[in-house]
Amino acid sequence: MGFDFGNFGKVRPSESFVDWLVDEQWVGIGQHFGRLWEYYNNPMYDIGTAGIAEAKQNDASKNYVQGQEYGLPPRITGMSYSGAGNGLVGKRVGGIERKEVVIENDIAWRINAMVDFLFGKGIDFVSKASEPTKRRELEQIIKTVFAANGAAGFFQDMAVLGSVYGFVDCVVRPGTEVLQKAQGLNGGGRATSSNSTSTFTSFSSILESASGIGLELIEAPRALPVLDENDYRKIEFYVQNFYQQKNAVDEHSGFWKMLGGGTDGRKRDRAMVTEVIGRDWWQRYENKELVSEGANLLGEVPVVHVQNLAQPYYYEGISDVEQLTGLQDELNTRLSDRASRITFQAFKMYLAKGIEAVGDKPVSPGQMWCTDNLDASIEAFGGDGHTPSEDLHISEIREAMDKVSGVTPAVAGVLKNKLGNLTSGVALKMTFMGMLAKTERKQFTYGEGLKEIARKVLGTLDILGVYKTSREEREFEITFPEPLPVDVGEKINEAKAKLELGVPREQVFRELGYE
Repeated sequence: MGFDFGNFGKVRPSESFVDWLVDEQWVGIGQHFGRLWEYYNNPMYDIGTAGIAEAKQNDASKNYVQGQEYGLPPRITGMSYSGAGNGLVGKRVGGIERKEVVIENDIAWRINAMVDFLFGKGIDFVSKASEPTKRRELEQIIKTVFAANGAAGFFQDMAVLGSVYGFVDCVVRPGTEVLQKAQGLNGGGRATSSNSTSTFTSFSSILESASGIGLELIEAPRALPVLDENDYRKIEFYVQNFYQQKNAVDEHSGFWKMLGGGTDGRKRDRAMVTEVIGRDWWQRYENKELVSEGANLLGEVPVVHVQNLAQPYYYEGISDVEQLTGLQDELNTRLSDRASRITFQAFKMYLAKGIEAVGDKPVSPGQMWCTDNLDASIEAFGGDGHTPSEDLHISEIREAMDKVSGVTPAVAGVLKNKLGNLTSGVALKMTFMGMLAKTERKQFTYGEGLKEIARKVLGTLDILGVYKTSREEREFEITFPEPLPVDVGEKINEAKAKLELGVPREQVFRELGYE
């Protein structure tokens, strides 16, 4: 069938351009972002998987391979991997055996530490509405929406996806029940804020309807935004493309059952889903066949774009993983080289001369060898020699990763040396200065994204007639707790000083953690 965007009206996406996005661009970004995820997650694959079995194995090889092996040189893996970024796809290099591979994932724990510093203690939404009652209701609505979409898990998922890919998008989807009521009240057309008097009799019913609003995080390999040609910050149409697993079996894949092998060769069925969202209309395709469409009652593209770290003139932000991949490859290469060397040198070997049947006798404590040959001898050789230059190089690689990421082992609680007397909060902050600086940058980018999500949620409820708000009342402040341990006494003294200066009592108690 193909794409047909005639129902989008005068301003509509180009069918040929979206076709190119799905057929060409989607494949390219899938390879790029898929490689970043493999470096973060470092998945394991069985050695018998297609492609890996071609590698020439030896007695030092493991029964599995890992995602980060993509960056190792062929002299270690015996394989030349393709540009797909998948450790399973590669070709054997002739004449090279697979060596002992050592992978130390120094990326994942750094990303997880960043997420813990950013969202580990939760956040708080503070409404800027002037009326106290309205302010409490708005805060309760936003908390209900985020709680229904995973609460702390939602924020942590957002931070992980953003750190790995460089950005994350969030689609605000109204609940089906609320949409049906809004369409009924407005004759099936688009609702407007002018007629959005609440149709719900109690605040509890408003919260129940608000909990039906979905916040869908879109990972980067799916995202194909159509941006304004004159402003990369504006989304004209939002396209996402992905494979959806079906609860059915693809009967056409059963040919392999004739070959035997313990299974019939059938696979789980799946469909390629393409969703296109505009300001006034949306469509959903499966395998490029239209399956559903409808009017967008909100009148805007309900997508919030969040950059991990700001990158000028690019839709994508800066990925924490991409900056570390080169150093991670170097670390894995040197660790694998050292493992191969230790394999040959760590254990002593013996050269016996002039002793009969020596090969039949094991080398063990208390073992005696006898011979009448006066020229017989046993020579020991091997043993791991000290290589300070190798150890220093590996240490320097880890230090470079500390500098690039801003995350040191001390952040994860690994203390190798004495840090001195860190009773002072200033001294503790000096120790984690790099991590705290990066966390503050992320608090701004993710905080702005969460504010925009809150605006769109309240705007949706207003347009659909659930809860009326003005544009000014949809403004929020995001408060992030101090990531480092704090002295309770100092916090109380600070709170007293704020009260004396006239800071609202409610705000002071909120900062102390008392609602």
